[in-house]
Amino acid sequence: MPTVVLKGYKDGYELLLKDNADFEQIIRELQELFRKLQRDTVGKDERLSFTVNTGARLFDAKQKQKIEALIGEYPRFSIHRFVSDVVSTKDALEFLEEHTVHLNTDTVRNGQVKTINGDVLFLGNVHQGGILQATGSIFVLGQVEGVLHAGYPDNVIAVITGNIKTAQQLRISDLVDIIESDDLLDKDVAYVNDLHAFSYTTLNELKMLRPKIFTQVGGF
Repeated sequence: MPTVVLKGYKDGYELLLKDNADFEQIIRELQELFRKLQRDTVGKDERLSFTVNTGARLFDAKQKQKIEALIGEYPRFSIHRFVSDVVSTKDALEFLEEHTVHLNTDTVRNGQVKTINGDVLFLGNVHQGGILQATGSIFVLGQVEGVLHAGYPDNVIAVITGNIKTAQQLRISDLVDIIESDDLLDKDVAYVNDLHAFSYTTLNELKMLRPKIFTQVGGF
């Protein structure tokens, strides 16, 4: 039973590596495969690029380097990327961190910057001169007199909603707006519209504009 399967596509080749095979056996079969490909393409100017698919198995850096060194012996061959059907613990934790609504009750004082990965339901206080920034959306139930920065640094889908009328400044991604509370009336949501400009709306309208946000936070 081979541990390496070569598949050809329009945009290149894929090496499927059997995920429960011995790594050294995989290396031996790769060596044999590359030698055969080298012989079969002698005299041709074709360059071959491979995607290495490790299936339900993650190779560590040393294993990847060994495969890269092996293919480096053939000037016309190269590795496009490594892919797998699983993610590392580190990547999984980072994903969960970024896609979790965090409850926060801190006090952000003048001159301080509080940064949160993902969305935040904020119950604390942001003093004037303080900055609360999140990579996702900010849902405010606390008192805010400072700066709220959602979608930091470049997430234009993020929104800011809740007690925003007393904020010193609002930011979403790279956009900045200084609001006048009298102008907001019953609007309590800030978002970036299709023209890449600040807009304000209500929670009911937000459900249509950003339905996924309500799925994440359980209909806040």
